[in-house]
Amino acid sequence: MSLAIAFLMSLGLVLFIGLMIMSLRMLTRRVPTEDREFLDPLSRYLRILWPLVRFIEFHFSRFYPAPLVKRVDAQLQLTGRRFLMSPTQFISLSIVSMAIAISIGCLIRNTLHSGSLLLPAISGAVGFFLPKIWLRDIRTRNVKLVNKHLPVYLDFLTLSMEAGLNMNGALAQAVTKGPAGPLRREFEHVLRDLKSGLTRSEALRRMDERLQVKEVTNFVSAVVQAERMGGGLSATLRFQSEQRRSERFQRAEKQAMEAPVKLIFPLVVFIFPMTFIVLGFPIVMKFLQEGLL
Repeated sequence: MSLAIAFLMSLGLVLFIGLMIMSLRMLTRRVPTEDREFLDPLSRYLRILWPLVRFIEFHFSRFYPAPLVKRVDAQLQLTGRRFLMSPTQFISLSIVSMAIAISIGCLIRNTLHSGSLLLPAISGAVGFFLPKIWLRDIRTRNVKLVNKHLPVYLDFLTLSMEAGLNMNGALAQAVTKGPAGPLRREFEHVLRDLKSGLTRSEALRRMDERLQVKEVTNFVSAVVQAERMGGGLSATLRFQSEQRRSERFQRAEKQAMEAPVKLIFPLVVFIFPMTFIVLGFPIVMKFLQEGLL
């Protein structure tokens, strides 16, 4: 009798697992294929997780709050990752990351034979916010690169316009000769906007909205005002180039002045104690050998 019950339970478990696999396959087949011809290529790690991301996005994206989707869309625009994934795909990526982190936390908890749910909860929170931390790092790095490359591009624009090119030709020369980075991509977007029929002011303002960097805002405002007032663009660009270069030197001087302050903590916590130990150990050993301690 017990063997029959065990057989029926095993058969039921096998049927349940088979139905689950068939259901997942049917749900996976319903997910439409994604055309990424005009999108940025995925990294190696994203390609591994992308089927799960697409699965969750297709079946659950309609439940995402609209304010959250709008906020994520703004963050993707600022980091230049709007051509890599959509806001709903980013939220789905956060959910996949959270699920993987919870699984790792549960595995570690079982390995340690702990009954606490604190570790899986912390792991899940870290996994959910990990893509946001990734976006924040990209934003910080992009701002630094924009501030670093902006004087170079302004020099290219100034030299090209003083050589006789118009603004569009100067932008094309700057994109061809300038260093690679987020600013180059944004100037390429400006050229595409100009070719699509937008005015120069509108294209530059759209670049400013995408980047939201103070130095770029000053540059765009100066160019738009010079065009509106009929001023010389080459003189405006030269002044902007000198001002941006001066600001870059000031930032470098500020970072150099902040370096001693940042070194105080490692000096006090790590270097000074080890120095005192190295200097004091022979003295203490000498006193111990002579019986003075």
